[in-house]
Amino acid sequence: MRLHFVAGICVVGMAIVSTGAAWAQQEYPNRIIRLYTSEPGGGTDFLSRIIAQGISGPLGQSVIVENRGGNIALLAETVARNPPDGYNLLVWANGVWVAPLLEKVNYDPLRDLAPVTLAVIQPSMLVVHPSLPVKSVKDLVALAKSRPGELNYASSGNGGTTHLHAELLKSLAGINLVRVNYKSTGSGLNANISGEVQVMFPTANAATPHVKSGRLRALAVTTAKPSPLLPGLPTVAETLPAYEAVTMTGVFAAGKPPAAIINRLNQEIVRLLNQADVKQKFVNAGVDIVASTPDQFADTMKTDAARWAKVIKDAGIRSE
Repeated sequence: MRLHFVAGICVVGMAIVSTGAAWAQQEYPNRIIRLYTSEPGGGTDFLSRIIAQGISGPLGQSVIVENRGGNIALLAETVARNPPDGYNLLVWANGVWVAPLLEKVNYDPLRDLAPVTLAVIQPSMLVVHPSLPVKSVKDLVALAKSRPGELNYASSGNGGTTHLHAELLKSLAGINLVRVNYKSTGSGLNANISGEVQVMFPTANAATPHVKSGRLRALAVTTAKPSPLLPGLPTVAETLPAYEAVTMTGVFAAGKPPAAIINRLNQEIVRLLNQADVKQKFVNAGVDIVASTPDQFADTMKTDAARWAKVIKDAGIRSE
């Protein structure tokens, strides 16, 4: 009898869980959804506003963009402290999982935030000043090896993309490039254009106008495979097969909401991102649509974090 009683409890418990999940899916959302992101005008703000406008109708609720900017570790912690109910979302790039590799933070990116979708990736471009006598990644590596410590690269911010992408190149190629840090990507790019520094890894959309004008020379794109955004440009990986370095921007939910809520958010965001007119907006901005599943995003985060953890450790990078 006792076994039957326990089995009955299990059946009832499973029914409650199933009913609860169905209820969460049916009732969600029933109030405003808040989407936290960077300061106005940036790439994550652009993505956030497209998402907010595009999913509010199908969800039947207002989706408000909360521009916070500043320190991603603090913002991620702030979002993570909210109830795990799908009403507080975060849109941000790799910094969500790279920040914990650089400094002590009060959140775990996979425990305290639920991946919803890897929305977009933005490639960087390996560029050099035209005076540098190189036409390819192979040429650059050979020159750097012949002149160790004489070539420099521009970066902006400790542990940022312009920093880490160059350090990955150094690590895989076994070369010594000297870092010159600037207050912003724009000032670093200007220094590269003027010849103050020889090498840089700006985003493709930031570098393209200067490449077209002849003020910079593009050697390669940082995606693992050739990018349709930059037809004809080889990849760094064609010379250094393990090289891949892109800015990834995704959507996260606070805590661990029910799977039904995560799946509903994923369904609506992916549907939106795959619309032809939306895709074109991102292509125009130099960004590739990914629109992954939650599990794919979680796996990508783990792989990317492992890559940068090694680079950060080997280069002795610490938060400033």
